Amino acid sequence: MKLHIVTIGKPKLAYAITGWDDYLARLQRLHTVRITHFADKYANDTAKFKEVTAGTYVVALEINGAMLDSHELAAFLKKRELDAREISFIIGGPDGLPQEIRETANYQWSLSRLTLPHDLAMVVTLEALFRASTINAHLPYHR
Repeated sequence: MKLHIVTIGKPKLAYAITGWDDYLARLQRLHTVRITHFADKYANDTAKFKEVTAGTYVVALEINGAMLDSHELAAFLKKRELDAREISFIIGGPDGLPQEIRETANYQWSLSRLTLPHDLAMVVTLEALFRASTINAHLPYHR
């Protein structure tokens, strides 16, 4: 499966850089993963988001989106895999995503109703995708 992670900025804090690198490497063992980091100045540039996600199944990370447990996320990924389309997960900046991106996304996913620091949200996204992927691959990590 092809996954595309789109973020505003890169992880900046030491724990987030370590977590991002670790879970990205793990996820890349199970999927083809493409990363697009936009500079903060493009946080509201809907054209840029649309350009890099064209033709993909777009998942906007949104606090009011659907909350999924690990098994539900695994089922979601499995269903998307049947579509044979790359999935783009868009993580907005500290102020979230532009309204147009949220409205035009194929799906809105919430990591939590809590407001997470931007760096932490990036790490949690990769960990959740890795955990769901190990469930689908019948690997023991998810326990």
